[in-house]
Amino acid sequence: MPLNPHTKLNTGAIMPTVGLGTWKSKPGEVEHAVETALRHGYKHIDTATAYSNEAEVGKGIKASGVPREDFFLTTKLNNPDMGHPKEALEYSLQQLDTPYLDLWLMHWPAPMTKEGGPDKSIDWLDTWHEMEKLYKTHPDKIKAIGVSNFCVEYLQRLLDNSEVVPAVNQIELHPSCPQQAIVDFCTSKGIVVTAYSPLGSDGSPLLKNPVVNKIAEKHNVSPAIVLISLQANRPNVNVLPKSVTKERVISNFQLIDLSDEEVKELNDISKTESFRACHPKWAGWGNLGFTEAV
Repeated sequence: MPLNPHTKLNTGAIMPTVGLGTWKSKPGEVEHAVETALRHGYKHIDTATAYSNEAEVGKGIKASGVPREDFFLTTKLNNPDMGHPKEALEYSLQQLDTPYLDLWLMHWPAPMTKEGGPDKSIDWLDTWHEMEKLYKTHPDKIKAIGVSNFCVEYLQRLLDNSEVVPAVNQIELHPSCPQQAIVDFCTSKGIVVTAYSPLGSDGSPLLKNPVVNKIAEKHNVSPAIVLISLQANRPNVNVLPKSVTKERVISNFQLIDLSDEEVKELNDISKTESFRACHPKWAGWGNLGFTEAV
């Protein structure tokens, strides 16, 4: 399975296969990670208002000296902001110090109050409709819109009741969380999938998995590169490795081709070792319908 250098969105735009993820990146470190990534070949930076690091990401972009038009930038609408997406968009643009976003995602289909509880007065679908309007009326500020953490059921509801097909669905993907049904559904609808937590997050047991390490030794690379490469080898999928360590940011970009047999071995890990890295507190809210979706 040859590596794909990029994926093509349903808007016609090109989205790089590998981007820098910034979830859980500590304050004071994100700026330097972004600067390092852009200076060493990365063409996609991913952040979110919920990460509380958009301003630092913006500083890292400026410090890199890379022209804005030379890379792809993604951020996400925060759950407590789903009642006022227009203001949230302006806030993100200001924090990132950028005139436009290449991709703006609904972070979760989970409207929340500022206090952190469920906001039952807001339907996430109504918020999506507002995002559609902003996308259509402000093409100078938003090049594409999409979603994150959406299961097939939620995607189907969106498609049945909307005009704009999401360009991307960003979900957790790694050998212990393959979510193939969602990937297949997105592919059938022309929606690109972005894989977050490709290593299984910090301290992941996947980094010590014997299958992963066997393949890493064969290719003379780190286990992390094997796990990132697995997602980069999947059709219609791009991937967001995260690190704030200069050496790892650079090495994570040096991916390898995997054979079909190696891909099968890695995918089979889920049969005996299954887990999720992301367990938000709202995953148990029955009124939101989250079961396997989160």
